[in-house]
Amino acid sequence: MKSLAITALTTLLLTAGPFGAAADEFPSRAVRIIIPYAAGGSSDTGTRLVQESFSRELGQPVVIENRGGGGGLNATDAYFKSDHDAHTLLLGGIAPLTIIPNLRSVSYVPERDFVPIGTVWRSAQTLVVRPGLGVKTVAEFLAHAKANPGKVTIASAGLATVAHLAAELLEREAGIDLINVHFRSTGDTLPQILSGQIDGLFGDASLVAPHVKAGTVVAIAVAAPHRSPALPETPTFGEAGYPTVEAEGWHGLGVLAKTPAAHVKRLRDALSKAQASPDYQSRLKNQGGSAGEPGPEAMSKLIRTDSAKWGVIVKAANIKMN
Repeated sequence: MKSLAITALTTLLLTAGPFGAAADEFPSRAVRIIIPYAAGGSSDTGTRLVQESFSRELGQPVVIENRGGGGGLNATDAYFKSDHDAHTLLLGGIAPLTIIPNLRSVSYVPERDFVPIGTVWRSAQTLVVRPGLGVKTVAEFLAHAKANPGKVTIASAGLATVAHLAAELLEREAGIDLINVHFRSTGDTLPQILSGQIDGLFGDASLVAPHVKAGTVVAIAVAAPHRSPALPETPTFGEAGYPTVEAEGWHGLGVLAKTPAAHVKRLRDALSKAQASPDYQSRLKNQGGSAGEPGPEAMSKLIRTDSAKWGVIVKAANIKMN
């Protein structure tokens, strides 16, 4: 009996003492973020901007792992099929969470299986054209398109990307007929417009901004409720009379639905504090980007509203994905 009492007391002390606290502490090791895209794009940029301050708030290293392929679907699908704990986060994007599920069957339901932590990048799609097209405003562009139906070429970063759907949305709302030309990324489209091979493109404001400032492309309008910090002098489509033409690319962190609530709260609090830090805000401003409205509720709303919105456009345009 005495031996049993000593054993029980020892167990209690270990559980209640520093060792027990350490066992329950989260995070207890490095935190990994899986980015379902190759390095170098806006998703990668937005995540790396917050990496240092997020790590500082969590008290653990934050490691980024890029796994490109399938427009973000491959790594996203693998994540939802995994048994990851809260030490592994997914960078959820507009394509795999709201567009692709409208195009084909996937193994997950974003609103059920994904618990948002918060957005790290939002960038409005911006319509830019080659200078030789001779248009500088939305009215001039639409007049040119209507005068040349089925002849104006607009490039996108790929079939069913937000850039492609932005063009489809503009066609629908303005009653014009464009030729959509699909490439593998915005980076692939830029040489085409710079060489005059295509008339225009929709691309992330932060990516096209240097070319706008250099005068090699002309910015027509930003597809967002507010002007972009990357292109503050470029009006929105709303200012030009088309408030429903809104298309923003976004990315945000999240975890599996099975994650303990206490761990979710810890991640959310850490991200919120990280994004409020002056050094993070400075780096974000230098990139001409935005993290959008802070907090998990804003990201949850994005998933709901964009899924419904782009579902309508996908159906109306009869877009198919193999």
